[in-house]
Amino acid sequence: MSLPDPQREAEAAAAIGFDLSACDQEPIHRLGMIQSHGTLLAVEADTGTVDSAALNTDRLLGIAAEELVGGPVTRVLSPGHWAEALDFGAQHEAASLVLPVSVDVAGTPRMFDVTVHRQGPLLVLECEPRAVEAPRFAHFYQGVRRALTRLRSSTTAAECCQAAAREIRALTGFDRVVAYRFDGENGPGEVVAEELTEGREPWLGLWFPASDIPSQARRLYRDNWIRAIADVDDVGVGLHPALRAGSDLPLDLSNSVLRTVSGFHLEYLRNIGVKSSMSVSVLREGELWGLIACHGYSAVTVPPELRAACEFFGVAFSLQLAVIEEREQTEALHASRERLDRIISRVTSDLEDSLLAGDDAVRTLLDADGAALCRGGRSTLSGMRLSPALLETLQARAEGPAPGTVWSTDRLSEEPDCPEDVREDGPAGVLMVTLSRSGDFLAWFRKARPTTRKWATDPSRPVRVGPRGERLTPRGSEAVFRAVVHGQCLPWTPADRAAAQELWRTLTGLVLRHEAELAALNEQLRITNSDLDSFAHVAAHDLKEPLRGISNAATFVIEDAAAELDATTVRRLHTMRRLAGRMDDLLDSLLHFARLGRGGLHRTRVPLERVLDSALDVAGERLAEAGVRVVGHDLPEVYADENRLYEVLVNLLVNAAKYAADQGDRTVEVLVDTLRPPAGGPPQQTVVVRDNGIGIPADQQHEVFDLFRRLHGPDERGGGTGVGLAIVKRIVERHGGELWLDSEPGRGTAFFFTLGQDGG
Repeated sequence: MSLPDPQREAEAAAAIGFDLSACDQEPIHRLGMIQSHGTLLAVEADTGTVDSAALNTDRLLGIAAEELVGGPVTRVLSPGHWAEALDFGAQHEAASLVLPVSVDVAGTPRMFDVTVHRQGPLLVLECEPRAVEAPRFAHFYQGVRRALTRLRSSTTAAECCQAAAREIRALTGFDRVVAYRFDGENGPGEVVAEELTEGREPWLGLWFPASDIPSQARRLYRDNWIRAIADVDDVGVGLHPALRAGSDLPLDLSNSVLRTVSGFHLEYLRNIGVKSSMSVSVLREGELWGLIACHGYSAVTVPPELRAACEFFGVAFSLQLAVIEEREQTEALHASRERLDRIISRVTSDLEDSLLAGDDAVRTLLDADGAALCRGGRSTLSGMRLSPALLETLQARAEGPAPGTVWSTDRLSEEPDCPEDVREDGPAGVLMVTLSRSGDFLAWFRKARPTTRKWATDPSRPVRVGPRGERLTPRGSEAVFRAVVHGQCLPWTPADRAAAQELWRTLTGLVLRHEAELAALNEQLRITNSDLDSFAHVAAHDLKEPLRGISNAATFVIEDAAAELDATTVRRLHTMRRLAGRMDDLLDSLLHFARLGRGGLHRTRVPLERVLDSALDVAGERLAEAGVRVVGHDLPEVYADENRLYEVLVNLLVNAAKYAADQGDRTVEVLVDTLRPPAGGPPQQTVVVRDNGIGIPADQQHEVFDLFRRLHGPDERGGGTGVGLAIVKRIVERHGGELWLDSEPGRGTAFFFTLGQDGG
């Protein structure tokens, strides 16, 4: 049997003719009823005029609701008490105050405890008669003090919950008090501690479906820390008017202590034999952690001061739980310090390769089955296969939250954005910490861990139609159902979240330091490159002038005095002029190479066929002289700087003409293919220039892209300066691409190059 999620619970209820969504959608804060042991007045704070009143004010206050509404509240409260209530409401909109008030009822003074809270423009006054024998706060003080002392002595969450249940029962006298923890925001609940009278069936360790406490009820428990029901069979009292003028809605009783509760909940309590109840909310970081639930098997009216004492105790209990959890997190983090240090010690500037490389330290840090680092569009995985759809989903979820934000779920398949392939065969849970607002993240994954739970009702039948009509009758407590929870991993603990955040903080410091070091190195490299470019530019210009003078001088001597010189001297003068000319060509090539690093690229979508035609205008004559035929194969558009790409093709075509085969059909093919570069990464659009020339020996292939490097003599194979392929390499790298070759002597050479990221 599997654990039903809220959707499956609804489907199971629908199968027996019950709309479970009615519970979740019921406006329980606007039921328009209060419990009859007290009465209520809603008063306009600005004017002191009674806006609404309970229909039992005549019995408790001596004046009918119809008479009170529209009149001054001072007909009931003294001006002093009203001023005190008004002053409190002006300062504390979200809190309540209990005032002891004496009201003249038919000429007889009667004491009330009046609870005051602000509701928009209204002050709501809830009046409960004070019994003569009712104990005052001084009576509760020692008990509360003792309870808090015992609470502080608890060292674990389990001890703390048990102490809370014991002390609340001692304070209130309820027959059963349980500490009830929710499994997630909208999940089921488990009884984790219990105190009860003898002879009652224990609930400790039992689970109750999520439908027991629907989402809107959980919101009210989060906002109001205490809730008491004196008698489940109380018919309640309506308000006058039933609907407020201007809104046509009942009075909002969200913060009311007398507000009656849903008929569904009353039916639930009757079904388990409960006559009265009280709930104290337990919050953790502003969210509902659980409840201290009190049940009585007879009617019990909890006086306001005792409620206040229990509410105060609930606040202390919430704080103590937080302290214990923080301590447990600190201890767990200390225990994992060695693993954290081992992870950090191997991290380099290449975060992707160093963090998840080698052993499984990152995974074992959180006892996970897999881990993933997604950064800059690159995903590095460890431990288990993950679908691309899941990584894309997590990347979308990571976009927006501040770096360091932790998100986790132990029921990934129930998330609305969970990909289908993950629901069928994937991790059951994930804990993710965001690294940047652009979607970078580090995540851990756990496989499903089937576990057995004891349920207080058959989880496949969360509701039954009860004897009072369509009311929720979810269970009796006599039978225990055992169900196996599938599709859920071992829950992520606060210690897991703390360890993930600690790793993020440390990595952030390392990455920032590496980035600062890299920025400094880049600046040094920029200055060095600039100096080199400037040197090459200046040297080329400054050296050309004396070279030109040397060449001219040699020419003048040959022309004017050749007849008077011996043959050896004339030969040396010709050599001098030829070497000066070659040096001039080398300087021109150097100057052109330097300029490639100075100007920017102007990349657009350009037809490769058009660029090839332009290159043939220059290289075509050399190719024709060598008898080389050029073949282009369905050339598409590429994303490049057209002028620079033109230079690449000219140099590669001229190179093919120089090193054409000595005989046979000489061809150069130009085509585009999708290939994976030698450096790795995904396949990319690759331009291929392939000839069937003489080829390059394997031991010389790594030299061909070096500046001024020729594999033949200066006057062989058409001459040249040896800078052409170096220019090709520099242009390709400036595009962010890669250049490589494949060659075999006698079988030709193929040059391959990519052009970086496609802007289209």
